[in-house]
Amino acid sequence: MIKPNGVKSEAVEELTTVSEVENLPEAVDDLQDIDNILNSLKSLLSSVEKLQKVRQEVGDIKPLIGRMLDGELVSGEELEQLKTGVSSLARLVRAYSDHQAALTKAQPARQLLDQVLKERKAS
Repeated sequence: MIKPNGVKSEAVEELTTVSEVENLPEAVDDLQDIDNILNSLKSLLSSVEKLQKVRQEVGDIKPLIGRMLDGELVSGEELEQLKTGVSSLARLVRAYSDHQAALTKAQPARQLLDQVLKERKAS
């Protein structure tokens, strides 16, 4: 007859550990996926910040560009604002493009979030 002396529970714990080690490659893949998703979210946040910063630098030059395209002459402070805004438009286009790429790359985060929320509701 086997007496319960704690040895049996240690053996069960070892078996659990061994089975967890056998599933380790899947767990590592999941961790790498999660790291990639978190990194993509950080990149998206960074691109949003850059986009907002460039938008502020460009300012509201639409009325000035409209006036210039209508043939009006602008001078002084308005001209300087227009020059700064137009030169910043290239950076705005680049920032917008970077933001779109980061947004596309971060889409798996949405799927992971949906999955986590579904599992949380189920329990």
